[in-house]
Amino acid sequence: MRRQGRLDLGRKRKTTQNAALAVLLVLGGLAIAGPSGLLAWSENLRLLDQREAQLEALQKERAALENKVQLLHPDHADPDMVGELLRSQLNVVHPDEVVIKLDD
Repeated sequence: MRRQGRLDLGRKRKTTQNAALAVLLVLGGLAIAGPSGLLAWSENLRLLDQREAQLEALQKERAALENKVQLLHPDHADPDMVGELLRSQLNVVHPDEVVIKLDD
């Protein structure tokens, strides 16, 4: 009986060790080839650079729009900006200006 108990204990240990080894191999594989592993590192850096460039472009666009909003503030609108918008959106011109139409 004692020998049978030792064999069962040995099998349990071996099974536990094999399971632990399998888990470690899976975790190691994910660390290398997973979505955030070593092989995906350069792709993630490239995407980060791309997103930073997009963010910078959007920040510049936002700054330009904020400037335009400040120039069009109802209390103190910039006359040049108002004139530009009138000309572009309402096709308004001064009497002394000449309009030249270009064919598209």
